[in-house]
This record gives sequence, structure tokens and C-alpha cells, in this order.
Amino acid sequence: MKFIFALLLSCTALSFSSAAYAQTAAQTDAKYIATLAAVMNYKINDEKIADDIKSLRENERFNKRLQKKMERLSNSQSRDAINRKVMDILEKTGKELDNLL
Repeated sequence: MKFIFALLLSCTALSFSSAAYAQTAAQTDAKYIATLAAVMNYKINDEKIADDIKSLRENERFNKRLQKKMERLSNSQSRDAINRKVMDILEKTGKELDNLL
């Protein structure tokens, strides 16, 4: 009886440990994406590219193409290959920036 109780306790602790690890990994990924977003928001006003960014924002053809690209993305939990690859790129780039800064 004691053995079964100990086994149940260790299994419960293991599941909590796995859940905590998954949460920590998700928070780390979110941290990398937040870092990337903050750096992008800051650097988009860099004086070297500010005029080009303004020009692109006013370019109707560019905006239509960009909108079509954005429509291919999704923020749902789907396992779509394009969305997963985009997230991988964002997380990797955010991690590199986080390590650099």
C-alpha cells in the first residue's frame, strides 16, 4: 500500500514538473518574441531607414502584397507548416537579439 501511494505521489510530482517545464519553455519563447517586437519597434524609427519605411507605408502596391502575405498567417493553435516555420524564425531571431543585448 505504501509503495502504491509513493508511486502515485511521484507520478503526480512528475506531471507537475512536466507542466512547469512546458510553461517555462512557452514563457521563454514569448520572451524572445517580445524582445524581437521591442527591438523592431525601436529600430523602425532608425534615421537610416525612416524615410524608406514612410515611403513603403504610403505605397499602395506594397501594402496590397503585404496584406496578402499576412492573410496566410494565423494566430490560432493550428499546426500549419507556414505558421510553425514563421514562429521558429521569430523565436530564433528574438533569442539571438536577447543574447546580443
